[in-house]
Amino acid sequence: MDAVETAQIKDRMKFEAARKSPPEDFPQLPPIPAGRYTDPKFLRLERELVWKRAWLYACHADQIANLGDWMLVRNTGSPVIVLRDLSGDFKAFYNTCQHRGAPLVTEESGNGRGFVCGYHGWSYTLDGKLTAVRDKRDFTDLDFSCHSLKPLRCETIGKLVFINEDAEAEPLREHLGPMAGELEQYQFEKLDFVESRSYEVECNVKVLIDAFLEVYHLKSIHQKSVDRFLDHRGMTASLWPNGHSRMVTPNKRPDWQDPGTIGMPKVDGVTEIPRDNNVSYMIYPNFVMPPSDSGIPLLQFWPTGDRTCRVVSTWIAPDHDPEKPHPKWEERAANWERILYEDLQFAPQIQESLQSPGFVGMPLNYQERRIYHWHEELDRRIGANRIPEGLAVEKVLSPWVEA
Repeated sequence: MDAVETAQIKDRMKFEAARKSPPEDFPQLPPIPAGRYTDPKFLRLERELVWKRAWLYACHADQIANLGDWMLVRNTGSPVIVLRDLSGDFKAFYNTCQHRGAPLVTEESGNGRGFVCGYHGWSYTLDGKLTAVRDKRDFTDLDFSCHSLKPLRCETIGKLVFINEDAEAEPLREHLGPMAGELEQYQFEKLDFVESRSYEVECNVKVLIDAFLEVYHLKSIHQKSVDRFLDHRGMTASLWPNGHSRMVTPNKRPDWQDPGTIGMPKVDGVTEIPRDNNVSYMIYPNFVMPPSDSGIPLLQFWPTGDRTCRVVSTWIAPDHDPEKPHPKWEERAANWERILYEDLQFAPQIQESLQSPGFVGMPLNYQERRIYHWHEELDRRIGANRIPEGLAVEKVLSPWVEA
């Protein structure tokens, strides 16, 4: 963020803290229809046309640090092998032998110079090329070049590895738009993998995505944690193309510092706004990142069913030594998990309420505009002609999207 943008964000936070009502030209947000959280047809369209065509975080480069390292990723809904080939490049393939669909790997991770299907012995290189089949004499005119492993798009931001099942998808950095340049200050190529934890939650995935797109809930859910130092009334949001967004929430005291991070290694070059405030990015549809200059939690929200989801929390940080971690890491991770549990605590009960006749829709306020922006993008990706009757959201936020 340059000096001009920094000044603009500061002015916007002051405006937000002082305003008595939403901006005069901000549109009234129509209610989000209840069926978008419960209707089986809508949720099927969401899976097929959004999750299967989105850029999704797969892993950190340190998790496949050596040539030939691979790991099996299932969170996307398909079994995918993400690997580092013998040239050091990252690739991704479906974990599916091209003979009869058996899995190539059954472990969670490993290392090798290729893959051999355990069912009938078909062999593939790390580039996905078929190199050998058992009893080749019985395959008449088998063209090996037509039976390579099926690849996925695989691109990186520093050490963050993303995959996309849509072969025609826009390149990742172009897709991120204005966010891409802003993320460079965090120097992801220098941030090491610290740890990753998963949480199974009994609610539709959007229940939790919604929760991380606003700070309206701080005074209710986080009274003893982040509400002590964050001023939710000063929050300002930037809505970007393709459903991405950013939220900046000021500290109640400008000189406040998280005592749990003092003395930890820092990322040089992190600018004033993320250094001295709480910034949170959303990479559509499920990647939430509130960075700091001493470490960054990466949250992903994965649908595992219409009424269940998985939350994955991954920490990355500068100069992390897994053999000798900084003494503050254990306490910092525990504090973060306590805050996360505060957000997860009511999710199953919310899901129960969503299924009842008492839930007819969501009347969102100005502070919750990132949620509405998320849903507008959902409809764009599904396509207006496919959305079941009565479940579309009205497009009202276009003038507020910053190109």
